Amino acid sequence: MFKIFSSLRKEYLLLINDKVGLALMFLMPLLLVFIITIIQDSAYKMVNENQIPLLVVNHDAGKEGDKLVALLTKSGLFKIDSQDAVPEKSLKSELLSRGKLIGLYIPQTFSAGLESNANDVSNILIDDLGLERDSISAKKVSMPTLSFYNDPVLQENYSYSVMGIIHSYMSVIENSLMIDRMYTTMDLGGQSQKLKDKMISNRVKINQIVASNNNSTAIPNSTQHNVPAWTIFAMFFMVVSLGSNIVKERVNGSFLRLKTMPTTFMLVMFSKMAVYVIVAVFQVALTFSMGIWILPELGLPKLTIPSNLLAFGCVILISSMAAVSYALMIGAYARTEQQANGFGAISIIIFGAIGGILVPTFVMPGFMQFASNFSPLHWCLEGFYILFLKGGSWQELKNVFAFLGMFILICQLGTYFKLRMERII
Repeated sequence: MFKIFSSLRKEYLLLINDKVGLALMFLMPLLLVFIITIIQDSAYKMVNENQIPLLVVNHDAGKEGDKLVALLTKSGLFKIDSQDAVPEKSLKSELLSRGKLIGLYIPQTFSAGLESNANDVSNILIDDLGLERDSISAKKVSMPTLSFYNDPVLQENYSYSVMGIIHSYMSVIENSLMIDRMYTTMDLGGQSQKLKDKMISNRVKINQIVASNNNSTAIPNSTQHNVPAWTIFAMFFMVVSLGSNIVKERVNGSFLRLKTMPTTFMLVMFSKMAVYVIVAVFQVALTFSMGIWILPELGLPKLTIPSNLLAFGCVILISSMAAVSYALMIGAYARTEQQANGFGAISIIIFGAIGGILVPTFVMPGFMQFASNFSPLHWCLEGFYILFLKGGSWQELKNVFAFLGMFILICQLGTYFKLRMERII
């Protein structure tokens, strides 16, 4: 026990004297989680929760333009800024000066054009049914065209989504006009309301369901995504501290002196792993505590711990082992501290980029999604996502444990054979 205690104490002293390594391992994940979660939560709310700012200029001479604006307002999706006095030619500059991303111009002939089109459709239907109608033809007005303005910085798919919403409310107005016109032509007067109410109430409803394999009601949010992701990133960044420590001990002859001690060298390596696995667990505890207690105080979503605590602990442990094993291998193969720090840090950034830490894998092209399967950070993150977002079971986690187990084995064997070649072991 004394040998184990002495070895662990040595590694602890090396760790606490590495100020830069400690800062990277503990301050970096807190800053990353805090900053990235705030940024992504704002973007998430802009699309899903906040109203879309919409500048509306309504020059319609009839009442249908007002109906469209009322429907858009009633939907709760838009924050309408009505500026009917603005001329159309000034709408571009007005849009930019007011800081709005999208604007809608309703022309003067909007109502007249819709009514003319409704009258034509009604006449065609009445003629096809063989019914009599008034032969007096109303003045025809061409179908109106709305003008949709958007800032060039706005993503194209976002613009199409907004235009799709406006089109859907346009359809409501057009259908209502056509029904009114047909009932009026058939001298049924104000009896059209019953049909319009029936058409609206009988629309197909969409029930949104979060895909999960249990009864969990956890909804994916910026905190559930970012806290595990950046914690894993920080865990693997211990390569800067652990890798450089191994290089120093190899270069200055500490490994050779340790061989003269009345203990096995494997005990020394085990002590390094044990200390840094504990550090990784502390990293998880620190950043996850931030997600549970601090982020909600800032108006961000609260981190919900998965119900399967045993699987949760196993994912943390195997992720920690993967990070430590990789750091050991980098330290064994690097010739200088600069090589260990440089290659180790860059490789972790690359693993994070292709593994879904920086950019979600589902938005990547196909070949990059395939490449992500070779990133240990991807499988660590997948393990947390299965638990946090999918209510996953042991069956779903088997691929995560299988890949990370192979990765740990490869790193450990690589470290062993390298030290064996140098006759350190």
